[in-house]
This record gives sequence, structure tokens and C-alpha cells, in this order.
Amino acid sequence: MQNTENKESAETTDSVENKEPSANKEPLADKEPSAHKEPSADKAGQMSEAVVQAATINASAAAEDASSAEEGPQPDAAVDAPPVVPDIPFSQFKLEKPLERAIKELGYKFCTPIQAQSLRYTLRGFDVTGKAQTGTGKTAAFLITIINDLLKNPVTEERFIGEPRALILAPTRELVMQIASDAQNLSKGCGLHVVAMVGGEDYKKQLAAVDSRPVDIVVATPGRLIDFLQNDQLYLGLVEILVIDEADRMLDMGFIPQVRTIVSRTPHKDCRQTLLFSATFTPEIIELTSRWAMDPVMIEIAPERVATDTIEQIVYLVTTGDKYKLLYNIIKADGADKVIVFNNRRDQVRKLADSLYRNGVSCGLLSGEVAQNKRVKTLEAFRDGDIQVLVATDVAGRGLHIDDVSHVINYSLPEEAEDYVHRIGRTGRAGAIGTSISFACEEDSFLLPNIEDKLGQKLPCVYPEADLLAEPPAFTRPSHFKDESKPSARGGRSGGGKGGSGKPRPRR
Repeated sequence: MQNTENKESAETTDSVENKEPSANKEPLADKEPSAHKEPSADKAGQMSEAVVQAATINASAAAEDASSAEEGPQPDAAVDAPPVVPDIPFSQFKLEKPLERAIKELGYKFCTPIQAQSLRYTLRGFDVTGKAQTGTGKTAAFLITIINDLLKNPVTEERFIGEPRALILAPTRELVMQIASDAQNLSKGCGLHVVAMVGGEDYKKQLAAVDSRPVDIVVATPGRLIDFLQNDQLYLGLVEILVIDEADRMLDMGFIPQVRTIVSRTPHKDCRQTLLFSATFTPEIIELTSRWAMDPVMIEIAPERVATDTIEQIVYLVTTGDKYKLLYNIIKADGADKVIVFNNRRDQVRKLADSLYRNGVSCGLLSGEVAQNKRVKTLEAFRDGDIQVLVATDVAGRGLHIDDVSHVINYSLPEEAEDYVHRIGRTGRAGAIGTSISFACEEDSFLLPNIEDKLGQKLPCVYPEADLLAEPPAFTRPSHFKDESKPSARGGRSGGGKGGSGKPRPRR
């Protein structure tokens, strides 16, 4: 979504002829509730793999598609490219009234490109696979689709506990909590029940949320969701909409076997709507899309720039032995008000945070080994300005939405160039100016060329000035951050499951 206060209206500078839909195709009928869907032959015939580039969208066609929901879009209708996309207001999609009010109350009026191009298909029931970076508004795109569908197609018969109508899978706990929070905000006044399921939090509390009343939307990490499935406390046989967010990260983290198990518990792909989002379209992602989605529309939103102009980037060439000195002096310099420091491994992050704490720096630790309740408190303290520095791993830091971050510091360069983009995207948000500082030492400087290739630009590499390498003071505090990792108490998670094999539990 784009906030109306910061939104500048775009002007269309070119125009092209609109392509007419194929004459032998009938308009798509209104989508029925997925729990009662039958496989659609028309849908299979219509859904070619059309790739929609944000920079090549027909401006007038996009506006017309948004406003004429009765006719429905034709996903294989080719479009030619003016360079500027018009602002598409949410009002043109004829959303359900409670959802429209919630969007208006949040201060949003115009769609981002991924929202404009995906909603024109998802609101009609098409499966969509979208390529979009973090921060493009894809979360709101699939949440608006889900909420509008649930409101438009209410279930009239008696419902049972533990039978969600929509399921959203995300790779990290922080991302799940962020999506669940956004879902709560967008469904305000809609009467929908949203439940978040993540590891590291009290299982009984999450079960109590499921048992409190029939659940509409479940947002979960794969591991915790499988816990509920193995205990027969959740039944996925009536899922109408399945969302798999950050599928590329799921693949990188080895979650795909768990996701396969979960998907096998949902209705067949021609009896549900499937939305998959990824930062990349690798062959593996395309294969998963063909397996889980029904002839999906492929939407590709290319970012205008990989790194925004509001982020000043600099690389310090430094030895491994001088990196902590450099970090400490940067943090103590004027203007370093809210700093995120990234390191590659949990043990490195813990040691670094502990050293900063012992040097009198107010800091928090964010990694997979930290209990979820502590992670939530740490994030709240960082957002509120109670702590100055947040030391994090890539997995824990992905998907964080925190305003006013002044500096992002890459204490170690990431092994994947994509992670560099995600890291520095934590600063320079909402038009603010941010600073990204990377340390390149003898151990990881060889990673710079790949990062520069990803950015499409050379990074300024300089040696730090002498005052930035001054020796930090002696530690004044005892050690604070301990290793909190524990062996998993869960059983195996790679087992299969038959579709709809869970046991529905009656209302209590």
C-alpha cells in the first residue's frame, strides 16, 4: 500500500492500444466459496503463464481491469508498455464495505504495483505466483484477497473448531507475527478470527486461541503448524485460500518437505486458490508453482532500483582484528540513534551483542536461539527507542518493519547478495535517509563483486580514519547474553499425510 500523504501522482506519458480479450472466452463467473468448488475446466484453459512486468503494464488497461470487476481479467491478454504506471485506487476494486473501511482507516488509498497487478486476478479467484521484493506491499495484496473472499462468501452452515478457511505460511517467526498483525488491522470490523502459530511461544496459548472460536485465518511457520496437525488439533480439509510467502526463503531454509506435508492436507489445487510469492523465479520455484497452483498467472514486479537512493552505502576495508573497534566507535558517533548490526551466525551475533552490552551499549539480540517472547520484547524496546542497537542474524531480521533506523551495519558481509539487499532495506524507509555500512575484511571481501553485480553499481570502499579505530574502553558489565538454544522437543516432521486426514473437532 502507499500512504496518501507521501504519494505523488504519476502522469502517463505514453499510450498504447488495448488488446481485446480473446473472442471465444466467456466472462469469468463470480467465485464460489472454495469449500464447495469443483475443478474448473474453463480456468485451466484460460490460465496461461503470463508474466506481467510492472514497468511494462498498459496504463489504461490496468485502470480498466481494476474498475470492471464484472467482466474479469484475461490473464493471457498481452499488453505493451508505457513506462509509467498510473495510480490505481483501492476503491476501483469494489471491495467488501468493512474491508474498504479498514483500508481507509489505515490511511491508504492507492495500490503499489504488486497490489494493482495481483488483485485484478486474485479477486476473481485466479491462482497467482508473484515475484516481488520485501517492502513492495505483497502482504497486503494477499491479505486483501483473503479477507474480501471470506466476507463475500460467508459460511452459513455450522462451523467447527480448528477448521481455518485460509492458511498463510511464512518462513520466520517475525514475519508470521508481522503478517498476523497486518491481518488484524485489515480485518478490523470484519468479525474474522486470526490466529498466529510460531515456535518458541507457549503452545497451549496458541491452542487456546484456536479453541476460542472457529478460526478464519491461520498464519504459521511450517514447523509449528505441523505440531498442530500431528496432534489432530487443526484440520486443513476446508482451506479455501493457501498462501506461501517468501517461497525462496522456504527453499533456502530447508522447509519445503514440511510445506509439502502441509499442502497435502489441504484440498486439491483445483478446489482451492493458491497464491505464492517469492523474491526470485528460480527453476525450483517454478517447479513448486506448477505442482501446487492451478495454471497460475505469473506476475513479476521488477523493483525500480535494487537499493533506494535514500540509503547512503559505504564499505570500510578493515582487518578482522579491528572490526569490533570500528563498530564500537561508529555506534558511539553522533547520529547513530537506532542501529541494526547484522552478522552471519548465531554464535557470532551472541558474542557481538554481549561485547557491546559489556561496553555499556544498550543493545538487544535477535536470533533463532532466542525465545519468542524475548524476541517480541526486544523488538518492542527497539521500536520504542529503549535500546539503541539490535544485533541480528539474516533469518531473524528478515521481514522487520521498523521506522527510523538510522544505520544498518554489516559486521560480516552476507554470503548471498540477495541478503545484502534485504539487510540494507531495513533503513531508508518511508522516504527517510539511512546509512548502510559494511565491513570487508580478509575473510569475506571476495563477496563484494557479487553484491555489486546485484546492485548494478560499484560500492565506495575506503579505509577507516584513525579515530574510528580507537581502542574501546574496558568492559564495565558482566556477561549478559547466554546461549539459549535447546534441543527440539518436537518429534519428526518429515512424515507425510493424506489430504484431509485430520480430525475435525466439534465446537466447544
